[in-house]
Amino acid sequence: MHIRGDHAELVVGGRLDVRSAADARTALHAAVDSGRGDLVLDLTELDSWDATGLGVIMGAHRRAGRFNRRLVLRGVPPQMQRLLVATRLHRILAIEGGIEAESVPRV
Repeated sequence: MHIRGDHAELVVGGRLDVRSAADARTALHAAVDSGRGDLVLDLTELDSWDATGLGVIMGAHRRAGRFNRRLVLRGVPPQMQRLLVATRLHRILAIEGGIEAESVPRV
């Protein structure tokens, strides 16, 4: 997993899973804590995430809210869109452009 960017936009790539969760959490919290306004997570380079990785995203979402910020997901790959719909997290998380209805079966 790799994360690059600043307090306004981060690009997350590779695998966001149990092995990378601690590093990802640290990077996301630092970005949330040091900025203002929306924090955009660009996920176009993300290969996969597991439940732990999704938990890291949700933790960053909650932390952003406490700092009066909004976490915005950009470029969510279709297979991850399906997981967000299945868990109904697409209703909670801000997703730039929304979920592509034609690529995600109704749940």
